[in-house]
Amino acid sequence: MLKLYYHPTPNSMKVAVLLEELDLPYEVATIDIMKGEQHAPAFRKVNPNAKVPAIVDDGVTVFDSHAILLYLAEKHDKFLPLEIEARAATFSWLEFVASGLSPFSGQAAHFLHYAPEDIPYAKNRYIREVERHYRVLDERLSVAKFLAGKDYTIADIALFGWAASAGFIFGEKGLGDYPHVARFVEDMNARPAVVRALQLKATYAFKSELDEQAKRSMFPQNFAA
Repeated sequence: MLKLYYHPTPNSMKVAVLLEELDLPYEVATIDIMKGEQHAPAFRKVNPNAKVPAIVDDGVTVFDSHAILLYLAEKHDKFLPLEIEARAATFSWLEFVASGLSPFSGQAAHFLHYAPEDIPYAKNRYIREVERHYRVLDERLSVAKFLAGKDYTIADIALFGWAASAGFIFGEKGLGDYPHVARFVEDMNARPAVVRALQLKATYAFKSELDEQAKRSMFPQNFAA
């Protein structure tokens, strides 16, 4: 059975949604990143980069959320269009999330919630870039139901991972400035597979206190060896 190494992060959510959409049986192996379980030697054998998610599928190990999305979509021939134009659009928007929205959202969240000191320049830099990416996405979703057009693809699943938690960056207004992205998230939340994936967070217990152990576990590069 496929094993999903999971912590309730936006990147793990992407993979959980796809597994549910594919209706695949899978086992969840929780990795509590605030306890430092991602640095355990056993998990480092699965992902040398010590990050979630990762999967082991019939002896095949795949890490990085977008690599997993591509691997599963190709293996099961779903959510990756065959028509060349739609396939190209899927790849383009998938990488837009991978190289833009995802890292900038991560950095914005870091400087808003985890940095030990207030750095206005860093917060402004990353929040503005997140906003810019959402403006691009909002424009796209104003003329298309899904990122690749009419087809629901892994690009949409990748976007949902971050868009579903946009309030962590934007606060109470959430996606209010991006009505078409908000519509997209509402549509996604109505999908049974997404509902099941979201339930994983409530199924398993994880450390929530951002104490010294959590800081050292999540950001070891900030501390001397």
